[in-house]
Amino acid sequence: MIVTYLKVFAVGGLVCLIGQILINLTKMTSSKILVTFLLIGVVLEAIKVFDFVKDFAGAGITIPIVGFGSTLAKGAIEGVQKFGLIGALTGGMQAAAAGLSAAILFGFLISLIFKARTKV
Repeated sequence: MIVTYLKVFAVGGLVCLIGQILINLTKMTSSKILVTFLLIGVVLEAIKVFDFVKDFAGAGITIPIVGFGSTLAKGAIEGVQKFGLIGALTGGMQAAAAGLSAAILFGFLISLIFKARTKV
């Protein structure tokens, strides 16, 4: 079990390390880095490599934005198989609906608890 935790930490840490390197050494904005990681997840899912990485790393790869990209791609692929071209547009959102709904709900609840302030 400890080996599993180490693998998750190593892969998740590697994803974060790559993001930090991109922040420090390039002029990429955080938005561009976010989209880059999302697209990496889409590409890994499209070439059928993401499942192998997920089997090794578990939450270390599924929790970061890379996993969200994979979920969108997997949903779009399944949507195309079931519903044709319209499934490409709706499948990804159906696959990610629970996670997006949870993020919206918890964001709302946190906004009720804490007072927002602007940075000075």
